[in-house]
Amino acid sequence: MPSKAPNQSPELDPVIHPINRLRICAALYSAGATAGRQMRYSKLAEFTELPADTLSKQLKYLEDHGHISRTREYGSTRAKDAVWVALTEAGAQAYVQHVEALKAMTEGL
Repeated sequence: MPSKAPNQSPELDPVIHPINRLRICAALYSAGATAGRQMRYSKLAEFTELPADTLSKQLKYLEDHGHISRTREYGSTRAKDAVWVALTEAGAQAYVQHVEALKAMTEGL
């Protein structure tokens, strides 16, 4: 991540900015699904209230850009599989910076 000048405001992250991706990152961050901890896909779907196809599409985009990681735990049948999701270290940093940028905008800084 490039360093910023001391007086430069934080910038919005175009990967996180769309509302569904922001909701995903916010849910993961607030649940502590970072730094080795993960959230079950079904719980993430519940928190974000996103349909499965939308959630999967947005997770793929975030994963392709290095913001999240996903792992699948295989059960005895596909229905018993569990998918786990977490923000990567870079994703957590990007989310925090994005929130700081939103706060700066709303505070008129």
